[in-house]
Amino acid sequence: MNTLQVELGTRSYPIYIGQNLLRQADLITQHINNKQVLVVSNETIAPLYLTKTLANLANFETKSVILPDGEQYKNLIVLNQIFDTLLRQRFNRQTTLIALGGGVVGDMTGFAAACYQRGVDFIQIPTTLLAQVDSSVGGKTGVNHSLGKNMIGAFHQPKCVLIDTDTLKTLANRQLSAGLAEVIKYGLINDLEFFEWLEDNITALLKQDSQALSYAIARSCQNKATIVAEDEKENGARALLNLGHTFGHAIETGVGYGEYLHGEAIAIGIKLAAQFSARLGWLDEIAVSRIIALLENAALPTAMPKELTGAKMLELMQVDKKVMDGKIRLVLMQGLGKSIVTDQFNMRELEDFLDVGK
Repeated sequence: MNTLQVELGTRSYPIYIGQNLLRQADLITQHINNKQVLVVSNETIAPLYLTKTLANLANFETKSVILPDGEQYKNLIVLNQIFDTLLRQRFNRQTTLIALGGGVVGDMTGFAAACYQRGVDFIQIPTTLLAQVDSSVGGKTGVNHSLGKNMIGAFHQPKCVLIDTDTLKTLANRQLSAGLAEVIKYGLINDLEFFEWLEDNITALLKQDSQALSYAIARSCQNKATIVAEDEKENGARALLNLGHTFGHAIETGVGYGEYLHGEAIAIGIKLAAQFSARLGWLDEIAVSRIIALLENAALPTAMPKELTGAKMLELMQVDKKVMDGKIRLVLMQGLGKSIVTDQFNMRELEDFLDVGK
């Protein structure tokens, strides 16, 4: 087992990474401070891992709530299922929530924990690659709105993150590829050595080679943990973690939540960020070609949806957490492994680029 630490002073917490960790009850129970525990999962993951998780909690007063599976259900209406259970079962403010599932389950459970009685503890047990390398770490929680993705939420750090890599054995190939989009992102923002490793090992990752996956997960988590420790609430460096996300979130909102997996939309967004960086003269065409090749070798889509015009994309991109003083800010690249957050571009040029880019 590999243990990393997210350093946030008194709110620091461990990330456990390894095989067969769901059978090690103490990894979870040592972070539960009271008897009441609510496990939140979804219709896909619960039949696979809920019984095993509850078995670790035999000495606690446990309940579970099963949410529908899919990004289209990440909203305030479905979130109320968690609150309904907490209130009907009279859970108190010493309750611990456990998120057992992918990014949607983790984001919604964390947001419920942040809100219930003004904040209770929660634990992340991510079961998809995307959740393991990204959304489970760093304390970003929330839900979507029809006008914008992740615009309603809170920063609320978990007590621990338990990553059992064995859960990836039941992950669909499409979901695995979606997670690789976030892995690739880490190489591009500040880790050229990791990007080059990914170029050499992408086939092994797609084949679920256990050593390659464990390395990629640990390297990704370490990269994120370092940035989160420096900038917990995204006032500076943490915004770099949104490479491809302003484009990608606009795509998800524009075509309807659930049409693309989150990682698929982010892959398209990373390609657009690379190409627009090149258009501004910041990235050479060889680097752009390498980025696109890695995304495509990871079995990820890279084509813009035909139904989204440049004008529509700009409209959707205005509803983004990085917008400041009415200006869209993007994470762009000045080289492989060197990204910046900037608004130093012409909006008309961006709109024209998005139209041509289709």
